Amino acid sequence: MTVLVFGSINADFILAVDRLPGPGETVVAPTYRFLPGGKGANQAVAAARAGAKVKFFGRIGEDAFGKVLREGLAAEGIDVGGVGSSREPTGAAFIAIDPAGENQILGALGANYAVRAADVPEAALGPGTTVVLEMEVPPGENAIMAARARKAGSRVLFNFAPAMPAPPSLFADVGFLVLNEHEAEALAKQMQMPERDPEPAAWALSRRFGNTVVVTLGADGAIAISPEAAWRIGALDVTVLDTVGAGDAFLGVFAASLDEGRDLPSSLRRASVAGAIACTMSGARDGLPIRALLDARENELAAARPL
Repeated sequence: MTVLVFGSINADFILAVDRLPGPGETVVAPTYRFLPGGKGANQAVAAARAGAKVKFFGRIGEDAFGKVLREGLAAEGIDVGGVGSSREPTGAAFIAIDPAGENQILGALGANYAVRAADVPEAALGPGTTVVLEMEVPPGENAIMAARARKAGSRVLFNFAPAMPAPPSLFADVGFLVLNEHEAEALAKQMQMPERDPEPAAWALSRRFGNTVVVTLGADGAIAISPEAAWRIGALDVTVLDTVGAGDAFLGVFAASLDEGRDLPSSLRRASVAGAIACTMSGARDGLPIRALLDARENELAAARPL
């Protein structure tokens, strides 16, 4: 079994600020930290730390940041043979975090927009592969990748983040659509659906696309709506330092759990535990939990219950 991540690699610059800026306002931080990031890369690391065999396909710039980021993925045991280079600079994100752990993010996609579905060989796909997609690479390439993976019999997870316009065919070709409550509202608007609240939107999206829709709800856990059943999971009670890596931790561990043969309720539980743990440390990568920590804390959270 393999988790194949088709996604982004970023250099993250973290600024701790007293408060987040308003429109047109400058807020100064005393310093900043450089950390590895990118939704795709973070999700790959989360899956690898959870015990999955992971292959990564993406692009970096021909610069010092790209070299460091590629080496960092390899150090996590991830197969980086699919990481190519681009004349565009390595992608970057600038993240301001306030004392309550809330954040504002500005992203520059850079080399991530040179990622192509053709970079993934046909031999890498098949029934034993779980393919993970997100929206920091070209949406059209995601659509091609999803169609190829579905045809090959792979399990396909799509994280609709950040929320941007995407081909409608993309949503119909994925088995699991994962998004937070704000992204669920944005997608419902994009699809011209009247539903806006997370649960009604999830039901409507699942009916339209015939897949399982998972909506993460922060401290309220998550819901999963599928054509066959619906589930709700809570969240661990933790002290939040920042929420930057929570969604990527959830997605990566969810993918790893499904890939190893866990059912949907069990995978939801483990992913929710991972998302909470990620909130207890600063930065998108540092808080991604290892398998032993997931094992130790999973029973602290009550099992998912039917909706």
